[in-house]
Amino acid sequence: MEVINAIGRRKAAVARVYVSEGKGQITINKRDLADYFPPATLQFIVKQPLNTIGVAGNYDIKVNLYGGGIKGQAEALRLAISRALVKIDAENKPALKAEGFMTRDSRVVERKKPGQPKARKKFQFSKR
Repeated sequence: MEVINAIGRRKAAVARVYVSEGKGQITINKRDLADYFPPATLQFIVKQPLNTIGVAGNYDIKVNLYGGGIKGQAEALRLAISRALVKIDAENKPALKAEGFMTRDSRVVERKKPGQPKARKKFQFSKR
């Protein structure tokens, strides 16, 4: 099997994934998964698509990950892995789509407007 690549984004985070057959090793920016994402919840998020279709130990995954925060990066990686698994076998798509892993979460931070302290917050109104 050749190397399959895919891309996933969430907020400001971008994950480029390269999937090849192997023993289930996940390497992120030349570091191990547990080393890069110490919290078990984030490791769980990353592995969700693999566990959903039951191929957790079948593929080695190399990841280039940058931008955003730790949670956004984990969710971007989940989307990228899901897209790569669909490229490998299109029959995986319904199961992954049902779990919501194929949908790009388009919510991003709203910009700050001039004359306001934040995006929606207003300065206190003074009548006199």
